[in-house]
Amino acid sequence: MAEAKRKLFEEVADKSGRPAPQGGLIARQGQGARRAIRLWLMLIFAMIAAMVLVGGLTRLTGSGLSITQWKPISGALPPLSLSAWQQAFDLYKHSPQYRIENEGMTLAQFKFIYWWEWSHRQLGRSIGFVWAIGFFGFWAAGKIPQGWKRRLFLLGALGGLQGAIGWWMVSSGLQGDMTAVASYRLATHLGLAFFILGLTAWFILQMSRPEAQLLQARRQGEPKLFGLATGVMHLLFLQVLLGALVAGIDAGRNYPTWPLMNGSFFPADAFLVPGGGATWRAFFENPGLVQFIHRCTAYLLVAFGLFATLRARRSAHGSTRAAFLAMGAMLLIQMTLGILTAVNAAPLDIAITHQAGAILLWALVIRARHMARYPIVGSIRKGTV
Repeated sequence: MAEAKRKLFEEVADKSGRPAPQGGLIARQGQGARRAIRLWLMLIFAMIAAMVLVGGLTRLTGSGLSITQWKPISGALPPLSLSAWQQAFDLYKHSPQYRIENEGMTLAQFKFIYWWEWSHRQLGRSIGFVWAIGFFGFWAAGKIPQGWKRRLFLLGALGGLQGAIGWWMVSSGLQGDMTAVASYRLATHLGLAFFILGLTAWFILQMSRPEAQLLQARRQGEPKLFGLATGVMHLLFLQVLLGALVAGIDAGRNYPTWPLMNGSFFPADAFLVPGGGATWRAFFENPGLVQFIHRCTAYLLVAFGLFATLRARRSAHGSTRAAFLAMGAMLLIQMTLGILTAVNAAPLDIAITHQAGAILLWALVIRARHMARYPIVGSIRKGTV
């Protein structure tokens, strides 16, 4: 019997029994517990930021060399008896810092600096514990998104490396006539901390949207604006390293004037190397020259950052414009904090606020860079353009 002719627009049913294809499978596959992992990463970011600040306070209070041994596991317990405290104090008495600067210190005074350094190290142990619990917990539950195991493991590996570099830094202040850690090693330690902070912030932003949305958003990205934000990021990282050199040799207390440096644009003894040595060392060890470079880099950073902010006003995406505006505003605030730190000879409260400002600025630069690559497309109807 001949099959009846179908109408031109008649729907044809699939009689094979196969399920009809469904959309969105790519978006649903391998997404894992993105929200939970993002919250875990935010906790790690906050803890690292706190550790940077506690590290800054440890340095400003001269406490960083109070613990003269590196015991990653057993060192988690502080001295629990008077004899244990006396033993830790006796070890400190063999350090150059005690012999040169703190001879005659009482046990009570030693406890004050000990607790600062112990808290700094304990916070580092806590970060490692939080990372391990989260990483292995999400892994065991099969909740890590596809392609993220290596990235999240990298954070833990970098954290372990940071602990080793921390001891490498402290050990430099326990030799010869050193009364503080080597500024080069301090810069390495702080630089790696900011690198881990930046990587964590980028991962948090990546976790804020599904992979499918990020792929779609990248098509709307603005490469030139992304390049400008990358330039600001690199300049800021250099400025952080220079700030560590300034802190390492107490250069921030030598020239409490602005915009001139004790009445001069350029320090008169800029190329004098303390203790002698090759002239190139003055760029890292001369307080006047190091602070001059730090100031000039700050001017360049602010100028370039404000240029990027003004360029971002042409962006078609309101969220991108807002991200760059926040970055530009924080640049001005941070420069003001830097000036206040210098003219007041780096007092504890202003200096640590300046360091906190650097962390906030770093996060805002990372966010602006992310928005330039993965913009949030606005809607005229919702008023988000």
